[in-house]
Amino acid sequence: MLISEYIGRYKAGQRDAGHANTRSDGRCGRMLFMDPALSPSTIRDYLRARPRRVRWIEWARGRRYALARFQACPEDRPGPLVVIAHSFRDASISKQIARAIEQGWPAVPARCREAYDEILFRAPDLVVVQLQRQNLCGCLAHRHVLVTEAPFAEQHEAFESAAVGEMDIAYQRVEKWQALPLTDTAFDTKFLEGSRLKEFRAEQFRLKLLSIVLHETNHLVFPHEAESSVRERSLALYREALADYVERTMATLSLTIDRSFSRFG
Repeated sequence: MLISEYIGRYKAGQRDAGHANTRSDGRCGRMLFMDPALSPSTIRDYLRARPRRVRWIEWARGRRYALARFQACPEDRPGPLVVIAHSFRDASISKQIARAIEQGWPAVPARCREAYDEILFRAPDLVVVQLQRQNLCGCLAHRHVLVTEAPFAEQHEAFESAAVGEMDIAYQRVEKWQALPLTDTAFDTKFLEGSRLKEFRAEQFRLKLLSIVLHETNHLVFPHEAESSVRERSLALYREALADYVERTMATLSLTIDRSFSRFG
């Protein structure tokens, strides 16, 4: 059986089955699912199998690809596989997006993940994120109607039956973006200059990236949903995830040792 046929049957079977194959898991999962057919190794093998000339031109232009998957824990249903297309100069930022998806998403409060359960279930099997420094229009990100990233713009046996979606993110604008000015400032003042402030802002940046990826995925799945509704959902995730991070950080700090933390209130 071709990989593409397997992917199609797997997705159809999962949608038909719904929650039939449930299992109890008090830690993080409700269901036990088989490994997804569209795996990171499948995409890596495809990228390596392309003609040498194509790969060398791509490499010379500085194009690189990183992979990450939405999945809260191994027992949960696999979410979409994300391909982060970036310049070699932005490799560190691509790692931050991958970390936000693979480590940040499982750490998000369960109620926030549940708000995106149907969206990630209906999301394209493969989501391409084109990482940019700036957008001429000044936007943080866009959903693309058509896939333009060359390796994924045309159908291939490796992902022929898999749906592919695409977005772009202007990460330098994301860094400067005040998602929730009052909330961000309130949390920021809990830290004085030092290592804890640096850690907080790094986590804040990753949560911004995560909320934007989910925001644009929402648009990919439900393109006619009102922007106000989509924004409210993504900002709620950012706000609650950031508050949860601050609460967990405060609980682990010792005020007598770490003077970078200013106060509880």
